Amino acid sequence: MRRLAMFLFSLCLALPVLAADAAKPERKEVFGDVTVHYSVFNSTFLQPQTAQASGLVRSKNQGVLNIAVLKAGKPGVANVSGTVSDLTSRKSNLSFKQVSDQGAVYYLAQFPVDQPETLTFSITVGSGDANNTFSFNQEVFPGE
Repeated sequence: MRRLAMFLFSLCLALPVLAADAAKPERKEVFGDVTVHYSVFNSTFLQPQTAQASGLVRSKNQGVLNIAVLKAGKPGVANVSGTVSDLTSRKSNLSFKQVSDQGAVYYLAQFPVDQPETLTFSITVGSGDANNTFSFNQEVFPGE
């Protein structure tokens, strides 16, 4: 389980470099002392045992959204919810799973990736008394 946590944390920090636009190389949002790191990737990037351990479906037509919430620089528990929509405004709710291991906490949600397209993610992170909302666009592609 420790390897799973390290792998997911690495994805959270490393994969955005591959897909981030030049104006915002690190994929994060800051709300006071709460920092939300996020990344999107195809589930085929996961090793089969990692996908199974985290309860994810490994498929070329499934994407994963990974959220990590830090409060005052330390991993924190939060209420994470959100939606994903395509350019035609077809919207789907995201169902997040909390993964905790060795003090690290991640929130993972899967979504379909049927064709190359740009998706809009709208995310709400509730931490303490505040709910913070942000959105971002991500170009996605089915895996191989």
